[in-house]
Amino acid sequence: MKRINRILTSLKNHKGRALLMLPVLLLLIGAMIYIPYQTITSVSSGTSNRELPIYCVGTDEKKVALSFDAAWGNEDTQILLDILAKYDVHATFFMTGGWIESYPEDVKAIFAAGHDLGNHSENHKQMSKLSRDDCIEELMGPHEKVQELTGYDMCLFRPPYGDYNDNLIQSAEACGYYTIQWSVDSLDWKDYGVDNIVNTVLNHKNLDDGAIILMHNGAKYTKDALERVIVGLKEQGYTIVPISELIITENYTIDHTGKQTAK
Repeated sequence: MKRINRILTSLKNHKGRALLMLPVLLLLIGAMIYIPYQTITSVSSGTSNRELPIYCVGTDEKKVALSFDAAWGNEDTQILLDILAKYDVHATFFMTGGWIESYPEDVKAIFAAGHDLGNHSENHKQMSKLSRDDCIEELMGPHEKVQELTGYDMCLFRPPYGDYNDNLIQSAEACGYYTIQWSVDSLDWKDYGVDNIVNTVLNHKNLDDGAIILMHNGAKYTKDALERVIVGLKEQGYTIVPISELIITENYTIDHTGKQTAK
């Protein structure tokens, strides 16, 4: 609408030219009114007006981020923490409200070990189908639980299923969150085995400076693959950091691929 108002103001200031340009301008205004109401669900759309999450970060430093989604299961969390500690690696754990409520001591342990605590929604719903109020409720449930347990204000949010729309990203931003996706999926959730996880990550086409790697704390083979993934990343020269140390927190842009870069 701001662009439409600028056009109307221009018409007032150039009345003579307005009559000649009127048919073209009417078509342009019509297009502007139509575009915001299109439903777009693919990041590859290339529509500049679309809200996008952060899939990776443009950086000259050879660093990547490891992240774990925690929505079910807890048998392996301490093993993962021990492996991360062994290699002095800090990661990001995105937790649902139900997981936080079920395993409060593990939330505290993750935080005490110096890892990022991230929000993965209260109920792991398909949030692109929710209203703004419902999105905010899904976000603030885990936020308040973590705050009560640790005193920490989370600021990183990963949408369940990687599903999002403009409303969700705007709702998250209103709650003080950066919406985070991933550029390298380990596919550990498919339970294809240790070798598959290691090879998928270390040979991924998107493994590059600023990549964000997706893993799950409750997947069957993740605990057995993690050490080899860490060693392999280090052998390739990467420093592994939590997402909070990878992303740019102000004065940035996100291109149509989801890459965040400094302005």
